[in-house]
Amino acid sequence: MALKIGIDVGGTFTDFVVTRDGAEPAIFKTLSTPSDPSIAVVNGLTDIAASLDLSLADFAPRIDTIVHGTTVTTNATLTGNGARCGLLTTEGVRDALEMRRGIREEQYNNRYTNVKPLVERKLRAGIRGRLDRNGTQTAALDLEQVGQAIALFKREGVQAVSICFMNSFANAAHEQAAAALVREQMPEAYLSVSTDVLPSIRFYERISTTALNSYVGPKLNHYLDQLVGRLKQARFQGLLLIMQSNGGVISPQLAREKAALTLLSGPAGGPGAGLFYVGAHGQDRCITTDMGGTSFEASVAVGSPMIKNDGEIARHKIALPMLDIHTIGAGGGSIGWLDEGGMLRMGPQSAGAAPGPACYMQGGQLPTTTDANVVLGYLDPEFFAGGKMKLDVGAARRAIEEHIAKPMGLSIEEAAAGMYRVACNNMAQGVREVTIKRGFDPREFPFIPAGGAGPIHSCLICEELEIPFQIIPRESSVLCAFGMLMSELKHDFVRTFVARLEQIDWEKLDLLIGAMAREGVRQLAEERIPEARRSNVVTFDCRYIKQYHEVSFAVSDALLSARDSAAIARAFHAEHNRLYGYSLEHENTPVEIINVRVQAVGLTDKPSYRKERWAGADASAALKGERRIYVPETRAFASVALYDGHRMGYGNRIHGPAMIEQETTAIFVSASFDCVVDGYGSFALFRKGREDLVKSGLHAAGQSDSKEKKEVLA
Repeated sequence: MALKIGIDVGGTFTDFVVTRDGAEPAIFKTLSTPSDPSIAVVNGLTDIAASLDLSLADFAPRIDTIVHGTTVTTNATLTGNGARCGLLTTEGVRDALEMRRGIREEQYNNRYTNVKPLVERKLRAGIRGRLDRNGTQTAALDLEQVGQAIALFKREGVQAVSICFMNSFANAAHEQAAAALVREQMPEAYLSVSTDVLPSIRFYERISTTALNSYVGPKLNHYLDQLVGRLKQARFQGLLLIMQSNGGVISPQLAREKAALTLLSGPAGGPGAGLFYVGAHGQDRCITTDMGGTSFEASVAVGSPMIKNDGEIARHKIALPMLDIHTIGAGGGSIGWLDEGGMLRMGPQSAGAAPGPACYMQGGQLPTTTDANVVLGYLDPEFFAGGKMKLDVGAARRAIEEHIAKPMGLSIEEAAAGMYRVACNNMAQGVREVTIKRGFDPREFPFIPAGGAGPIHSCLICEELEIPFQIIPRESSVLCAFGMLMSELKHDFVRTFVARLEQIDWEKLDLLIGAMAREGVRQLAEERIPEARRSNVVTFDCRYIKQYHEVSFAVSDALLSARDSAAIARAFHAEHNRLYGYSLEHENTPVEIINVRVQAVGLTDKPSYRKERWAGADASAALKGERRIYVPETRAFASVALYDGHRMGYGNRIHGPAMIEQETTAIFVSASFDCVVDGYGSFALFRKGREDLVKSGLHAAGQSDSKEKKEVLA
């Protein structure tokens, strides 16, 4: 049976999920090593091997597949420590990285400074040569100027070179000629060519994405060298796959060539895992969140994870397909502080893994969300990480007292409760960004909280958003790592195709789609995906004539085969209406295609659902005792029942307020919620009085109508 491991490198912890067909997933965590993340990967694999009474050298050869998500490129961009880059672009537009779209991000803030470009101005070379919008050469490329720029780059110690010429999406000849010269004279440099990275219209998006690719490429290459080297030394001989930001996986070689595909890929496994767990309840939509040590991510999925074709990282534009995930600085390490007006704030600054929260006893002096959770009783200082790591309650209290309680004239407990509420409110606002602002009502979605501390905060988040139903998988603390094992191989292709829908040249369009599909087939074949497991998804980027932005939507093979422009237009109108609350369908406003996209998908083997035996509604066998915790509904401390989550079984029901502890997470069931364990081992939390949500979920999970099992709804 195939042994697969999902690995998610976070800012504080590195998560591992080990799966084998027919066996329950095993969860492992180890502290991250920011100076060299590959060390934490090997440390975790060593721990997994030790749990099986094996050495790493004996265990590694048994691993069939490792799916790995990395934050190396994201962190390089956020911290500004990427490669020293040079840029070759068209003469007259070398300042495009600073000019951007010509719009100030904060229009009424006159002190708001522009983002620092990824390439210094002196290393941005304007090259003579021009193509018109159809790709016809109007001025020859000056290769002598290219050579002069290369000489400058070599003198300045440039590590990576980007090439992006005007209108090259219509004709790659100039870019490829310049690239050949760079490869010849700077063979050691990392090279990004816009027609390889993003061959589509919109110059700023293209030049920014290409520059980002070069900026992070050497960092990712160095990390993959370290990772592959350490795995080889450990005798790993299986398949290594790298998570990308669109929710799919790719080979390490393709990740090296297109490093920007891994930007913002850290939480990309979460939405797929969320759909896996709600699918067991007969649902195909969910809100998935992931609370780590530094950040909090939120995403929504309807049938499949939501994809967007552009985004920003550290204010730099990236126009590659990625999951629509909203990230804020609200993790367990988020630091509590008082602003100039004396108002309590949480984050975005984080204590990270080193020195970490004050209670970690690693030198941290500032109060964090984790410190508040310890003071409020949500975390057992003797059972953190299953008892592997002790927490110092006194240090947490002193940090909160000095920096929050005394300045605000509050008790330590009141200050901790305030920190908890502010943190939960911040996270609720993050969820609004991907639901209400995207045209979705959060009350209609099951809520999947993930991350070690996510289920501690989920009830208050759901109270704020009026969400009545939560599903907390047993693997919630490592949900993104688990989701990586659910991911397909995905390759995205885009080509600019400008035409009104009613005037499409179908033969030209078919040729364009066919060329991208064939390239997808080639890449999937190289990755040994059988033909029966390959598929393509075609997407159009369309807009109303003279509109500033496009809307992306899938176009079925049936519509393409029927050449049904009217039906395609109706699909565009519907998506525009969902996103923006209106459409111009009845005004007969012409619709224009801008880009055509093809996503080649290779299906992979995935973990299967595991059904548990009926254990009855009585959860007393899992009762560990009581603990005094803070109950937000009463704004007071109370002794509540404490349960061992590992001993709870299918059908066990508990009433809030209560605490459920597992080795890698803690679940706070607030006074507004009750909890029942479903047929797949997940903890289903529902608002009191909404037993209908549990009943439908348990039936979908396989519960019969027997009198015995109906006791769970009593």
